[in-house]
Formats: sequence, structure tokens, C-alpha cells
Amino acid sequence: MTWSIIARDSLTGQIGIAVATRFFAVGARVPHIAPGTGGVATQALVNPYYGIDGVKLLREGREPREVVDTLIASDDGREARQLHVMDIKGRIAAHTGSECVDWCGHIQGDGFSLAGNMLAGAAVLDDTAQAFIANASLPFAQRLIVAMKAGEAAGGDKRGKQSAAMVIQGEEEWSDLDLRVDDHTDPLAELERLEQVSRERWVHFRPFLPTRRNPAGITDRAVIDATIEAALAGKT
Repeated sequence: MTWSIIARDSLTGQIGIAVATRFFAVGARVPHIAPGTGGVATQALVNPYYGIDGVKLLREGREPREVVDTLIASDDGREARQLHVMDIKGRIAAHTGSECVDWCGHIQGDGFSLAGNMLAGAAVLDDTAQAFIANASLPFAQRLIVAMKAGEAAGGDKRGKQSAAMVIQGEEEWSDLDLRVDDHTDPLAELERLEQVSRERWVHFRPFLPTRRNPAGITDRAVIDATIEAALAGKT
């Protein structure tokens, strides 16, 4: 009922997950990221603990294959699940249970992993991958969305559209970008619009937030406002 991409931006080191489906609020359950470590996407008849426990295992230094094997070993419902994992080194592992609905499967490339089930066909993942590769010059968030839209154009979820989400995380525990479209007639188009809105002020404000290196962040409102206004003026 879903397809998703896990990818790493080679320029920034960010890890991102984008996902779309004909189901409600996909962003609340599918994507999970351990900052600076890796990402997990749990889908089909979703098991939320694949994500919760998967990122813990990644933080412990487990390789993706070990993460997947550990998670499915204790789950009697594994044949109805789909899962893929990518770590910060680009190592990838996946599981598609025998009871997942066709078309279902997984492909991987240099710095990205794709998995999907209940899709219109294999072209959904193939075209998502090709678009991701072909648009390496785009900013990371836009690249993920363009890739997902290519998969949708190839048929996407064969039942239709309802929700989409994208999470991008850098080295901090809080996300660089976390966008969710829970219920919409054209969720990827709405996700694209929200990403555009994020570039109006959020991406310019984000560097002022507290970090582990600078626990107070920047709290001088005059500095914050001036920096944002200068960034916006430079785009006009």
C-alpha cells in the first residue's frame, strides 16, 4: 500500500525518507531516522516497532542486514510486513514478506534504497530511482519529492492517493525538515507546496535553534530577523 525512499545527501550528510500511500497519515508510522546513523522505513501491514527498535539497533552499531534479521525474527507477522534499512555508510538491507500484495519489492542504488508494495507495477520503483539519480543537482528535499512524483506518474499505489510525508535529519536529534500530508486528494503535490513554504522562512530560521555544540542557539531577535530578511531580499 506504500512506496518509500531512504537516501543520504552526499553534500550535507543528511538522511531523508519520503513516502506516499493510499492510507491515512503515513508520516506518523513509516519513516524513522537515527541522526548521523541511518534510516528505517516500516510498511505494508506496518509494525511500528520495526522503526522504534530499528533505530536503536542502528545506534548500537548494528549493520542493516543484522537490523532486519533481528526485527523480523521475533515477529510472527513478518510475512505481512515490508521493511528497508540504510545506514550512514550506504549499506542497505530489506525484507518483503511473502504475504505482501503485488506489486511488491525492493531496489537499491548508490546512496538510496526503495521499497514498495501494492503498487501499480515495478516501474513505480524504477522510475523513482531514475528520477532520484537524474536530479542530483537539486537540493535534497526537492530531489526526494521529484523522485516520488516520478513513481506516482508510473502508477504509484494502485489504490490511489491519500497521504505523503518527508523527513530529513542532520546531525541533531531534531529534524531539519518534517512535512506530513495526512489526508489530501493530491498529497505529493501538497508535500511539494509545503516544501516550498519551508524555504520562505523556516530554512533561514533553523540555524538559530539550539544544537549540541551551541546549547543556547541564537536568541537575539534582531539578529534573527535581520538574517532572515537579508536572505529573503537576496531571492527577490
